[in-house]
Amino acid sequence: MWKPGKQEDRAPATPTPAAPQWNNPAPPSIPKETRPVETPKYNEPRSEMAHIGKSVVVKGELSGSEDLYLDGEVEGTIELSGNSLTVGPNGRVRANTHAKDVVVHGKVNGNVRADRVELKKSAVVTGDIITQRVTIEDGAFFKGGIDIQREQPKDAPKVEARPVSTPVAAPSGVGIAAAPAVAQGSFAEIKK
Repeated sequence: MWKPGKQEDRAPATPTPAAPQWNNPAPPSIPKETRPVETPKYNEPRSEMAHIGKSVVVKGELSGSEDLYLDGEVEGTIELSGNSLTVGPNGRVRANTHAKDVVVHGKVNGNVRADRVELKKSAVVTGDIITQRVTIEDGAFFKGGIDIQREQPKDAPKVEARPVSTPVAAPSGVGIAAAPAVAQGSFAEIKK
């Protein structure tokens, strides 16, 4: 026989209204999109760099206003004066290069001018380097000259060449009255 139980055990005949959302302290759970964490591999570029792949060949002038990862081939000139250049392990550069920072994993044949140059162990560089800081890892090949430039502070005085007048004395014992001669020359003078 069926016995009626407590009120809670029985299903309600009419559905009860849900509590208003503003009285509920816990926010509704929204499933979040999950993405795998990508860690960059040893020789892969960062995502905020322009990328030139292995099969790309550029002949001529290459310039830009963002960092560049170069794994292809460039012949000509590279001008990235305010940005960095990374030559990947497959990168082949036959160009004069000017960038803020240059990191070489591949081959460079040409002069490099940068604030900082770093030659990794797989680098092969033939040409002159003009820089303020240079790092050459054990195993890297380098043939050329390095000119270390001293970093100049922003408030350093400028040096300007200006001609200066210097009086020349007449030789003693000469009976001719001669006007004093003036020699013209060029001396460096610090402009304040």
